[in-house]
Amino acid sequence: MSTRIQTLNPETTTGKSKELFDAVQNKLGFIPNLIKVFGNSPATLQSYLSLGELTASGNFSNKFREQLALAIAEENNCNYCLSAHTAIGKMNGLSDEETELNRKGLSADTKVAAGLKLAQSITKNRGNISTEEINATKAAGYNDSDLLEIVLNVVSNTLTNYVNHIAETEIDFPVVEAGNFTVNS
Repeated sequence: MSTRIQTLNPETTTGKSKELFDAVQNKLGFIPNLIKVFGNSPATLQSYLSLGELTASGNFSNKFREQLALAIAEENNCNYCLSAHTAIGKMNGLSDEETELNRKGLSADTKVAAGLKLAQSITKNRGNISTEEINATKAAGYNDSDLLEIVLNVVSNTLTNYVNHIAETEIDFPVVEAGNFTVNS
């Protein structure tokens, strides 16, 4: 399941990780391999789940958070997260065409495009972005609270991207590969 960090078996896992696995199972109906890897560190798994709850309670819709996740995963070349968020994005109303645009930091919606572009720049430049980028994002309709929530989404998604890179987590969704696009834009 993971070639470099153990993928825990939910049937034999105990303690805090088992409690967290059960919560994920109850919420999603299954336990993704990423969660099984995170379970090696209950503190890391709890942090990841807490970040998910925090981003969900913020300013952005599920759909936009999925769009951000796609843009960030593409920037970080994370095939596991591209695969997962492509599937989840479809459940949140994203078409195949919009998904591919979002992976490129683009969207038919200019406000969404500005947010995705900023998220990719934050990711690529490790937070060292220009005043012009901030001003362009604000001009597209984002406020200071939104800017900080974009950063929160970058942090949350980068955590999963990096864990997947390090663990080489086996993809348990229909596979999507970074840089592999079928729709021209």
